[in-house]
Amino acid sequence: MRLTDNQLVVLFTELLGDDRVIAFDSLKSHVHQRIVQSLTPDSLSPACVIYPQSINELAKAIALAYEHRLRVLPCGNATKLDWGGLVSRADVVVSTSRLNQIIEHCVGDLTVTVQAGVKYQDLQAVLAEKGQFLAIDPPYSPDATIGGILATGSAGSLRHRYNSVRDMCLGIEFVRSDGEVVKAGGRVVKNVAGYDLMKLLTGSYGTLGIASTITFRLYPLPEFTQIVVVTGASEAIAQLQQQISKSVLTPTACDLLSASAILKLGLGEDIGLAIQFSSLKVSVIEQCDRVAALAKELNLQVQMIDQVQDFWRSLENLLWQSELRNSEQSSIIQSIVCKLGILSSGSTALIQQCEQIFSTQSYFLQIHAGSGLGILQVEDGQNLEIANQLAKVRSITESHSGFLTILEAPQDLKFNSILGNVWGYTGNARDLMMKIQQQFDPRGLLSCDRLNC
Repeated sequence: MRLTDNQLVVLFTELLGDDRVIAFDSLKSHVHQRIVQSLTPDSLSPACVIYPQSINELAKAIALAYEHRLRVLPCGNATKLDWGGLVSRADVVVSTSRLNQIIEHCVGDLTVTVQAGVKYQDLQAVLAEKGQFLAIDPPYSPDATIGGILATGSAGSLRHRYNSVRDMCLGIEFVRSDGEVVKAGGRVVKNVAGYDLMKLLTGSYGTLGIASTITFRLYPLPEFTQIVVVTGASEAIAQLQQQISKSVLTPTACDLLSASAILKLGLGEDIGLAIQFSSLKVSVIEQCDRVAALAKELNLQVQMIDQVQDFWRSLENLLWQSELRNSEQSSIIQSIVCKLGILSSGSTALIQQCEQIFSTQSYFLQIHAGSGLGILQVEDGQNLEIANQLAKVRSITESHSGFLTILEAPQDLKFNSILGNVWGYTGNARDLMMKIQQQFDPRGLLSCDRLNC
């Protein structure tokens, strides 16, 4: 029999104290909404959100939940809590946002060890003082926590040069569903001891354990950064993309952008390629000039952008509606955000086909040229025709050995069983994923049923 909400609040208050337990109805509106959006419509609301302030408190709280068979929904600052599948039930939400200490920064070794609740932006500010940075550019960066970035595997455009979150992570400490603390990896770059649990937990969406401490590799801050935006005919853009991939040029980011995105950014009316170089100033200028020369040979338009941060901030707000999402009006967002993957050879064709599929509504598409991963944002998520439209996009990506999955969407659309072939994961790793989850969480208490959607 489930304990009442009052009993659960008392239970965790006795363990952690009044200042670490907040009743669900007392949460800030956008956090409250984000939690509701992460649960199935028929789910009971959680009793409270708890905020452990040490790893020991986190372990004790999870052990207590295990003892009483309570379903736990882990999060950091909840910026990406509603991504992916819906959780069928959560008795309590556990936030790691107050585990926010930078434990060790080894400047000479280019590594940093932090607790899961450290904010991405705060960490970058500290690292910048020593001329270093973490080569990840996730969405919602002002409030995103390191633990949340790890759990969702959200790397961003810098993946083109620096690879994924999995490649950055050197070591991890996490709390299992029974409250036991587990460690894997280490705090040095050359480390081969033990199982590679870092890669396993990256992108697991809180279904295998709750990360408490993470070690990342770092990189020196570049001397100079500049972006070249090239726009024009899709066939010429595809040729330029191919030429860059075969050349000795070393961009840190190379993103293919739909014409709708380019237009909204005020950079033209055709599809475009945003290429960023970061290195010594003389090298960056030389490489930008080389791209400009290649582009002009293909009759493409070239624009140099020096305000790099402003460009990426505008693009992020376009794709993710960052400013609106954390405001009091966050509940009115009706857009859909999808993650997709496609072979580079089919990326420009996909953009052309999306122009036809979404001809009557606003959409924006970004594809990272190096990895083939991308983000598709479509407005008017209440339109039921969107399911058929996304099914068409998914069919195109799969025909090019790719995929399409839903990150953000109105709750009723995610839960609609008719749309299961659109929202659900259909890859051949599903059975293996479920078996791994059963080993880590045999009672199914962490992010319950999130992988089943």
